[in-house]
Amino acid sequence: MIQNSAMQIDLNISVWMGRKMDRKVSQEVDQNKNTKTRGGNYHKALLPGMKELERVHSIANAIRQWHYENTLPWSDSGSRLLPTANFFTYKPKLTEFKQQFDEACEAFYAAYPNLISAAALALGDLFNRDDYPTLDEVRHKNRMNYSFSPLPSSGDFRIDAPEAAQRELREQYEQHFEAKVQAAQRDLWERLHECLTHMSNKLAGEDKQVFRDTLVTNTTELCEMLTRLNVTNDPKLEEARREVEKALVGLTANDLRKDDDLRHDTKRRVDEILSMF
Repeated sequence: MIQNSAMQIDLNISVWMGRKMDRKVSQEVDQNKNTKTRGGNYHKALLPGMKELERVHSIANAIRQWHYENTLPWSDSGSRLLPTANFFTYKPKLTEFKQQFDEACEAFYAAYPNLISAAALALGDLFNRDDYPTLDEVRHKNRMNYSFSPLPSSGDFRIDAPEAAQRELREQYEQHFEAKVQAAQRDLWERLHECLTHMSNKLAGEDKQVFRDTLVTNTTELCEMLTRLNVTNDPKLEEARREVEKALVGLTANDLRKDDDLRHDTKRRVDEILSMF
């Protein structure tokens, strides 16, 4: 049962964007351009180029990207599926990210009053002190929290209804549950397909110098991750993963740049694996 090999993870990150629409400037632009209706909105950066705020945004984006790479799609509400096999890799890294996020936020809070003063000089006539929330309001906007929860089973229905109605609900839930499991597993196939298609296209290119080291390392890292994310133990996915590992064992992007025969052979093997899809 997948309930024994995976869990739900809810990760929520919110940050103050430091942007605000300037209605006055938007109206001025419309007037200067003689528009007959609102032609657009002018959004200004309240702390332009301030590295403290950029650091908070950068870490938040990195966490979100890493989270999606290390989990599988599950719920429309934002919950993701975390295979138990990946939990002990995922959880320590998440804790590390949480510390980095909190430290970046605290550094931003300490600098916030001075950043507003600097923005007054940088923005000139665009500056409006009323655009800036209080420090407490900013603290409330910058948040990162997460929770793990078990996957429910169809037997969790406990309602006062006839057995026939309960049976129908369980059957509907099981169908919905199975569809979500298949969607999660399909996501892994799509990741591998996208990665191999990119590699095949690069290997077919005439300009060998476009090869970056990530051409190989990204693929090998994905193969390693698939050992932890293959929550249904799909044998065909594991077969494809193993074939990719065999094709890339000992290879570097530099090898592919220098050796035409090796590059052509590697592309052939990658295309053979793609045919498994």
